[in-house]
Amino acid sequence: MQIKILTLFPEMFAGPFEYSIIKRAQEKKIVSLDIINIRDFALDRYKTVDDHPYGGGQGMIMRVDIIDSAISNVKSQMSNKKFKTILLDPIGIPYTQKKAQELSELDNLILVCGHYEGVDERIRGLVDEQISIGDYILSGGEIPAMILVDSIVRLVPGVLRDAHTSEDESFSSGLLEYPQYTRPDVYKDRKVPEVLRSGNHKQIESWKKQQAKTRTGSLRPDLLRE
Repeated sequence: MQIKILTLFPEMFAGPFEYSIIKRAQEKKIVSLDIINIRDFALDRYKTVDDHPYGGGQGMIMRVDIIDSAISNVKSQMSNKKFKTILLDPIGIPYTQKKAQELSELDNLILVCGHYEGVDERIRGLVDEQISIGDYILSGGEIPAMILVDSIVRLVPGVLRDAHTSEDESFSSGLLEYPQYTRPDVYKDRKVPEVLRSGNHKQIESWKKQQAKTRTGSLRPDLLRE
């Protein structure tokens, strides 16, 4: 899988992608990550990528011509022409585990990080989808892009050592994950549930399913309604 990230701040991605699962995925050549500086496509020597909004308003707006050039350049370099281009933006659709699974099945993905006060409305016509990671405002799309990459890469076949690891995790089944325990068996008078130590796999699976439903009903009843 190829993932291209268009950003004004490529330095922000130096750390998060050099550890753990994402690092291993790149070392195995399962996933390729490229960070592209949008300023490289600016038209002046000052590397200007934004301008004042027509009609007045606060802040600066990212220019459509600069973003168009950046996206077009990235698309022209992709070996497989089947890809999806996504703009990280507060007005996008809410990001979910279901969407992460869908995106993990692609061969190529382009993530465009918005910034400043927003983007020229015409930029929305250059992308396939717009995604938001929540109902709050961040300084830019860089952190949301990191979140998408982390959640997508771990679902790409061959990345996790155990292919079934992600199946029991929260949201994968529409429920929150069941409680889990490890040693010591007793800690400050709190014991590991006896059923988990019983060795009875049928009872354990039944307990896990019930606990997942109970936890979801208590903490995220909206998931049960959905």
